[in-house]
Amino acid sequence: MMHSSTDFALATPEILLLILGAAILLIDAVSTHPTRKLSYLLTQGTLVLLTVVSLVQWNDGVQGRAFGGLYVADDLAHLLKIASYIAVFVTLVYGRIYSQSRDMLRGGEMYVLALFGLLGQMVMISAGNLITVYLGLELMSLSLYALIALRRDNTTATEAAMKYFVLGALASGFLLYGMSMIYGATGHLDLAQIAETIAAGKAQNLALVLGVVFIVAGLAFKLGAAPFHMWVPDVYHGAPTAITLLLGAAPKLAAFAITLRVLIEAMHTLAADWQPMLLILAVVSLAVGNITAIAQSNFKRMLAYSTISHMGFVLLGLASGAAGGQTGAAAYGSALFYMVTYVLTTLGSFGMVLLLARDGFECDRIDDLKGLNRRSPWHAFIVLLLMVSLTGLPPTVGFYAKLAVLQPLVQSGHVTIAVLAVLFSLIGAFYYLRVVKVVYFDDPVGDTHPVTASFAQRGLMSLNGALLLLLGLLPGGLMAACVRAVQTSLGL
Repeated sequence: MMHSSTDFALATPEILLLILGAAILLIDAVSTHPTRKLSYLLTQGTLVLLTVVSLVQWNDGVQGRAFGGLYVADDLAHLLKIASYIAVFVTLVYGRIYSQSRDMLRGGEMYVLALFGLLGQMVMISAGNLITVYLGLELMSLSLYALIALRRDNTTATEAAMKYFVLGALASGFLLYGMSMIYGATGHLDLAQIAETIAAGKAQNLALVLGVVFIVAGLAFKLGAAPFHMWVPDVYHGAPTAITLLLGAAPKLAAFAITLRVLIEAMHTLAADWQPMLLILAVVSLAVGNITAIAQSNFKRMLAYSTISHMGFVLLGLASGAAGGQTGAAAYGSALFYMVTYVLTTLGSFGMVLLLARDGFECDRIDDLKGLNRRSPWHAFIVLLLMVSLTGLPPTVGFYAKLAVLQPLVQSGHVTIAVLAVLFSLIGAFYYLRVVKVVYFDDPVGDTHPVTASFAQRGLMSLNGALLLLLGLLPGGLMAACVRAVQTSLGL
């Protein structure tokens, strides 16, 4: 069902979120409850409502462009928005007790900032114009800067926020300069018009290629790919764990969305220029992420370097799609599948840190997991599933996700790079399986406190672990949805 450019109904999720977010902000301003329970319930209710709205739009085939092409609604947007709602919902459930015990809910900003950060991500996901890409990116980034510094009395968190702010401003400058070069070369900001101008050979080639270089650099920063990864370990480590999860899950989906929109939708004709850059970024990310993670004793820093290596796999999927045709659709679909399932695993990994933490104990070191099997066999088993999935071993979804990315990579002729990716994954197995060894075979040191978590947290974590197995055994439905969303949205 296509809609006209003046149809506000296309942007129903964003309009609803803006209205409800402003309402929660006003309610929170007069609330005196120390744990902001009403704000929490309203925020989660908003996310559930948004999920229903986007599911209805997706099911009804709602597609089209609004606001003069600034905003796009299509299957890709619906899929990634639903994944983002779920990621934020799960993050807030996992981080509720953690945030209470660290007095992070005192001012009530956390929930409102999380919602406005999500609004920025939704704008990025539905961007049909370079201006919309930048507006969404800045709205998300400003919310995240404030969230990371939420514990104002914590010097580590404040330092992490400053690092992210300075480096984030630099990356935004890269993107903005690249966009200005694209505008200068094509005379358009609209992604569809940029694609038409480039395909017709009417663009100034030198300015175009220079713009692509700066845009790829900015996108690599937002994805956390090496060598633009410097902020990832410091910010993941320094931020409160609940905020680390807000930073490491849903924003990755939005960054992936604008990468698809800008590189694939607008500049697919220039694939010969940006494909080699993505391949180099991918190999460097796999090397830096996996090798550096071995030396980490802090669990959050290890997961941060793990993120860098996984972004390498996502970039491999995007680079191998440059061949076009069915191989291209399969490659982009596999990259989308990889990103969605990686976010699922990230939710479980950092969520486990949140569940095991308590007042005065962060549980952010690998040694803090020693003997977990003796205290809670169920939580230990979920840690096992998470690490096995991150390693890429069957029958978890991590194995299928890696295989799905490597198949089009080999088909597009990059066999050597596929072999390198597998070798670096083998290196990664060392530090993931080290965590399993610590959980199951080491004696507890220091902390022998029983694991305490709410019923909602335990249930959600169990579902999280079950999905890693279920999607590993039956990945077809999600993979088909990803490929179909890419085909219909990007015109492949």
